Amino acid sequence: MPDPISWAYAGPYLAVALLLGYLIGSIPFGLVLTRLAGLGDLRARGSGNIGATNVLRTGRKDLAAATLILDAGKGAAAVLVAWQWGPDIALMAAYGSVLGHLFPVWLKFHGGKGVATTLGVHLALALPMGAAACATWLAVAAVTRYSSLAALVSVAAAPAFAWWLMHDLQLVQYAIVIAVIVWLRHWENIGRLLRGRESKIGQRSG
Repeated sequence: MPDPISWAYAGPYLAVALLLGYLIGSIPFGLVLTRLAGLGDLRARGSGNIGATNVLRTGRKDLAAATLILDAGKGAAAVLVAWQWGPDIALMAAYGSVLGHLFPVWLKFHGGKGVATTLGVHLALALPMGAAACATWLAVAAVTRYSSLAALVSVAAAPAFAWWLMHDLQLVQYAIVIAVIVWLRHWENIGRLLRGRESKIGQRSG
C-alpha cells in the first residue's frame, strides 16, 4: 500500500482524487439501467430524478435496487481507492464523487440528489458513521415513507455521528459540508414536504 502523502506534496494528488471521484460519481446508473431495460428516458418520468426512488416509480423494483447499490457503490469505490494515499486524499475523492452525482458533465450538470452516493461515501470513510446514517435513513423511511425526509434527516445526523462515534473533527466538517449540499439539492422536496404534497416511496407520479 502506498504511504500517505505529505501535505507538502499533496496538491496534485488532491486534484487527481477530486477529478477521479467526480468522474466515477458522475456515472448515471439509474438513467443507464432504465434505458437498457427499454423504459426510455428516466428524466421524463415521475420526479425527473435519476436516482433509485424515481426508478422505483417505473415499477421495476429490481432496477431500483440495482441503482441504489451502484450509486452507493461508486461513491464507496472512489473513496476506497483514494484511501491508499491517506485520509485527506480519500476525503477529496468523497467530495468529488458526491459532486459528480449531483452535477454530471454528461447530463449538462443536472444529476441526482446524491443520497445513495453520500451514504456509500460515508460507509467507506467511516463505517460506524455510515452505518448509523444508513440506519437513520431506514428508520425514517419506514415510519414516514418519505424518501426525501429520510435523506434529509440522515445526512443532517451524520455530523453528529461523526463526532460521537469517531471523534474526528475533519470528518465532522466534511459531513456538515455534504449535508448542506444535499439539503440545498432537496429544496424542492422540502417545499413539497411542507405543503404535504411530497410523493411517498413506491408511489407513481407523472
